[in-house]
Amino acid sequence: MPRGASPKREHEYKELEHQFKQEGRYPGREEEVAARIVNKQRAEAGETKQPPGRTGTGHRRRNTTRRNKPS
Repeated sequence: MPRGASPKREHEYKELEHQFKQEGRYPGREEEVAARIVNKQRAEAGETKQPPGRTGTGHRRRNTTRRNKPS
């Protein structure tokens, strides 16, 4: 968890990690997935320095379908 995360978020992170291990989900990546989920929740709640709504990586393009021009 990043520095400055509240005890509530720390608890959520540990619960998610434990739950994933019990269910066998995300083998070997439980910590990473739990951290990503909690970090996304923190960003959406405005608990981070990054402005809300900027939760993605920004590398995806939208509406990039190429259309054939009429000849």
